[in-house]
Amino acid sequence: MREMDISGDQSGQAQSQERAISKIVIIIAMQSEALPLVNRFQLTEDPHPPCGFPQGVPWVRYHGSYKDLDISLFWPGKDPTLGVDSVGTISSALVTYAAIQALKPDLIINAGTAGAFKAKGASVGDIFIISDCAFHDRRIPIPVFDLYGVGSRKAFETPNLVKELNLQVAKLSTGDSLDMTQQDESSIISNDATVKDMEGAAVAYVADLLKVPAIFVKAVTDIVDGDKPTSEEFLQNLSAVTAALDVAVEKVITFINGKSLTEL
Repeated sequence: MREMDISGDQSGQAQSQERAISKIVIIIAMQSEALPLVNRFQLTEDPHPPCGFPQGVPWVRYHGSYKDLDISLFWPGKDPTLGVDSVGTISSALVTYAAIQALKPDLIINAGTAGAFKAKGASVGDIFIISDCAFHDRRIPIPVFDLYGVGSRKAFETPNLVKELNLQVAKLSTGDSLDMTQQDESSIISNDATVKDMEGAAVAYVADLLKVPAIFVKAVTDIVDGDKPTSEEFLQNLSAVTAALDVAVEKVITFINGKSLTEL
């Protein structure tokens, strides 16, 4: 009986991979990153939270249709006390979990700005599709717990998308700080990461846990190993790089339209 259940699960997963993608959830951390996509795809803010969302949370959903796709973009909203974007791993993990539970999407896209390393050949404005996600600030120096802390996970592979759109592919390292300590740097090097953000690996964890394919589109605002202070360079380039991210995400979603997961 158990073998039949497993076989049925595998058959269902195979069928879902062959079916055309219809429902996409985009997870994005900052309002300034979200609004250009909201405007581009003509999404409208949902005044009522999806079924199952807790009352009173600041999370914002924008929803609409684009070609044959049902698109929901979630932004964690502003911190209720401080009024700034709710960036970081905790907010993104919670929103990703709630969105998957409520909407049962075919695909998650985590789009956003990020830092990157010139030692790895990155430049401001570069767009990357992420192949692997890991954490660099969860240090647990105990056997096996150390691997759990790193939490390395593969993103859903999209070789046809990468080839068609001529996108760069790189590994991503995630932490809850904008700056980088020496210990962080050692962990990022160990993760072989080109790109550094504050959400990706948390989204990957939840998507993997709930068995929803996830892809990651990251645009570089600042060079972590460059000469300028990270916060200064990030703010200086945010507007221009967000515009580049907007264009890249539109191309990605246009490519996805009408295709199954196996065709990506």
